[in-house]
Amino acid sequence: MTHLEKARELRARTDVHFNCCQSVLVTFAREMGLTEEQAYALGQGFGAGMQCGSACGALTGGLMVLGMTGHPQEELAAFLRKFRQDHGDINCAALLKASHDAGIPRKEHCDGLVFESVEALGE
Repeated sequence: MTHLEKARELRARTDVHFNCCQSVLVTFAREMGLTEEQAYALGQGFGAGMQCGSACGALTGGLMVLGMTGHPQEELAAFLRKFRQDHGDINCAALLKASHDAGIPRKEHCDGLVFESVEALGE
């Protein structure tokens, strides 16, 4: 199973909710030396923009994966810069407002950010 397939599987589950950060972290748990349960627990407080509309969970999860897999600071900065460039903001509340204004349903918007982050990390 590819990383993207794993992320799609997690986001489709209805028996348990995986926030955006958890969806990225659990997808790369093995590469980080974590169990899926540990990755799920690690990302718990980072959903909904750290539970206050702040930094996007798909972004924070991606930065955690990069850090845990030994990527240099420059790559983390590039990941953040590209996210901001592509979306105009990094904060969950602003990203959700923009998608709402564009008529994009919340789940579709968040799934898209998770899948984009997972694809970028898989490169």
